[in-house]
Amino acid sequence: MKFRHRLFNHRLLPLLILLFSLVGGLHGQTTGKISGIIRDNASGDALPGANINLVGTNRGAAADAEGRYYILNISPGFYNMRVDMIGYAPVIVENIAVSVNRTIPIDVRMVTSVIEGQVVIIEVDRMAMKKDQTSTIKNISAEQLEMLPVENLSAVVNMQAGVVEGHFRGGRNTEVSYMIDGITVDESFGGTSAAVDIEPESIKDLEVITGTFNAEYGRSMSGIVNAVTKDGEKEFHGSFYAGMANYYSTHDSIFLGIDSFAVNKNEDYKFQLSGPVLDDRITFFMNARWQNNRNHLNAIHLFNVSDYSNYFSEDSDEWISISTGTGKYVPMNGSENKSFLGKMVFNLYDGIKFSLMHSINQDRWDGYDHAFKYNPYGQASSYRRSDFSVFQLNHMLSNNLFYEAKISLMETFNGGYVFKDTVDARYVNDVYASNYGSGFFTGGQQKEHNSRWLTDFSSKVDMTWQINNNHSVKTGLALLQHDLTNEWYSIRNRFEGTELAPSQYDPVTFGDSSVYADVYSVKPVDFSAYIQDKMEYDEMVINYGIRYDWFDPATVYPSNLRNPANQLNFGGDSISTYPSTPVAMQVSPRIGLAYQLGEAAILHFSYGHFFQLPPMFAMYRNHSFLIGPSDYGTIVGNSNLEAEKTVAYEVGLWQELSEGMGIEVSLFYKDIYNLLSGRVISTYNQVEYGFFTNLDYGNVRGFEVKYDVLMGPLSFYLNYTLQYTRGNSDSPYQSFDREGNSQDPVNKLIPMSWDQRHTINGTLGYSGDGYGISMTGYFNSGAPYTFFPQGESILGNINLYPNNAYRPIRYHADMSAFYELKLIGDTKLRFDLSVYNILDRLNENWVNGETGRAYTAIIDESDIANFKSDFSKYYETYQDPSAFSAPRQIKLGMGIKF
Repeated sequence: MKFRHRLFNHRLLPLLILLFSLVGGLHGQTTGKISGIIRDNASGDALPGANINLVGTNRGAAADAEGRYYILNISPGFYNMRVDMIGYAPVIVENIAVSVNRTIPIDVRMVTSVIEGQVVIIEVDRMAMKKDQTSTIKNISAEQLEMLPVENLSAVVNMQAGVVEGHFRGGRNTEVSYMIDGITVDESFGGTSAAVDIEPESIKDLEVITGTFNAEYGRSMSGIVNAVTKDGEKEFHGSFYAGMANYYSTHDSIFLGIDSFAVNKNEDYKFQLSGPVLDDRITFFMNARWQNNRNHLNAIHLFNVSDYSNYFSEDSDEWISISTGTGKYVPMNGSENKSFLGKMVFNLYDGIKFSLMHSINQDRWDGYDHAFKYNPYGQASSYRRSDFSVFQLNHMLSNNLFYEAKISLMETFNGGYVFKDTVDARYVNDVYASNYGSGFFTGGQQKEHNSRWLTDFSSKVDMTWQINNNHSVKTGLALLQHDLTNEWYSIRNRFEGTELAPSQYDPVTFGDSSVYADVYSVKPVDFSAYIQDKMEYDEMVINYGIRYDWFDPATVYPSNLRNPANQLNFGGDSISTYPSTPVAMQVSPRIGLAYQLGEAAILHFSYGHFFQLPPMFAMYRNHSFLIGPSDYGTIVGNSNLEAEKTVAYEVGLWQELSEGMGIEVSLFYKDIYNLLSGRVISTYNQVEYGFFTNLDYGNVRGFEVKYDVLMGPLSFYLNYTLQYTRGNSDSPYQSFDREGNSQDPVNKLIPMSWDQRHTINGTLGYSGDGYGISMTGYFNSGAPYTFFPQGESILGNINLYPNNAYRPIRYHADMSAFYELKLIGDTKLRFDLSVYNILDRLNENWVNGETGRAYTAIIDESDIANFKSDFSKYYETYQDPSAFSAPRQIKLGMGIKF
């Protein structure tokens, strides 16, 4: 993949030198801690000098004069801990689950040794795993991920309490930050996803924060998703898996061709290998996956892009309809996805660990467009290529001080087009692109062409210092340099505007000096710093800290918005100048508290200010500032945008009901200020255009309940979310679009389009020796849509508020099961079965604005009279299968593990 610009900006050299000279080297959000007190069981007296060791590692500690100990910088995973003291029976604490950024308090009472060789074995109390939780955090281990019926990380995230289709606790879907090993991997142009995806099989620990979060986390207002990758092991382990999936549904009248195995076949191949290179001092881990998903929405290849049709005549005998397609089904919402992750870990010296990691994503996605149902090859596809390289250094300076330094390079390409070359000879004349009469395109192609290259160079250092038994101070700095090149074109005809245009075609693109292109390169810079203290006492934990963020947009802005590109020459103050955009800075305080109530309950409270700059598209769109000739036809970015701000509060209680059973209740409230919005500007010649600004507001209040049961091989997780999400706009474009449609502005708080009142997720699992089964159920009460009363006059829609009704409820269930057959030695043959949407439920993704249901419409006589087609029926225009979620899918897989 070729990237357009050099990474390094020489203006950053002084800042880089300062960055590393200040911290020298410093730890990130990838390890946890164990601490506690060693006492005599009979007297309760402290046992100073007791030796504590993590079995199978070189990590350990000695109890101090008060019997206290702590072990820092532990990689996530399950550990056994051994405690030895002369005159006492050794104690082994089994199955300690260490998670990222968490302290596991393990207090041990030792008995005097009576029988030689006597060893006391105890299990970890669940209270230990909750004691330092000052907000809503979910840690999911690799073992738990393996049991879930999911195909990707986003499915795991959407199962958590407070998450509704990517919206964390009522925020917009641009308010979540994604991390891999504590390094930000956000797709910062659009802001709605991660730029790098890793497979669930590569994850050692997944941290999902839906509540408030500590000062070390930034550039997010609603949530954090932090995936910690696996390391290599001391012994060779590997697996190869092949899976095949298809749909088995009774809804073949809705999903055309769903009963054809060859058309809808999905393929999935996985390979994983890990082991030593030089005993346990150098290890490696690698994971690869290739998926070819044809999926469930098919088109009928009736027309080719160069076919011509004309249905303008009232006389059907005069219609022209040329169709040269094959008439076969063509998958229309398929994808091809390739991923690779490779990692080498070096433990060459005591207390020093460093690693090299590289991941690759290469993807193609096809999105279903109902208008191209009979002309599938005229539809554009989306493409991505991401390369993510990381160097991590973890250095234990002493038993109470360690740091981690990270340097990463992320290169991402995103594109959307029919052909990669903007002037590809296979583009055809726009005269073929007609859907008049039938509502379906009988030729032609989508002509927008978008290519975007984004390179992020990140350097990050974090340090953790356990000052004493009660204070753990963490501080860090991060520098992130972006290098963005965006090229958007509308492919035009070179002969456009001439008498040759209808018969002659030569594709051409125009430069940034026209409204048919948006081409620019910018190099904005992010810098952040934080310091926080974790105060840990026997019955209380307090997290408090402060964060500083600094952002340089590295661009200019027009001084006169009524003439931003100087297209009008009126002289004087009407002329725009272009000063540099000033930097933006924010300071955000955070505090959280957890208090132990008795022996089986923990109360927590948290409060914080969270800032996030809007996505880059809102800052740099229409970089030339040119305003088109039509009202409401242009939107201009604003590099002076302020940071969006959330003030969040949370209070919660966790109660252990019995051994292995707990319930957690959380209440939360959020005020969201300075949300991205669109403002209307009028030029001197009275052309109205849009300009991004910070005018929107929202608030969220909600209630969550989580019920967990862990009893031997049986596990059960259930969560419920009650949520009210209000605001004046659920999209940056809504206010602008309403004014363009001559509708009144929204002058009160309305439900957001993701204001789903009730959300329930539940998982039941059973895992035995060589077999396991799990089932997951989902219930969603329905999100809002905008109801348009049928037959109302245009004037009646002027003050019609959006999101004024709710869609029907949705529910479905998935399951997965596996069985392992032992072959030779540690080699096992594994069989997998997964069933998605077991009940074959037709869940409505969106609905008709007049009927409130999918796949329906209110039909006027004029609709029938104006319909003209000799290849389709009128009802096909509104019976869009993409309104429903996917039907029942069954996936069978077989693999080898060794």
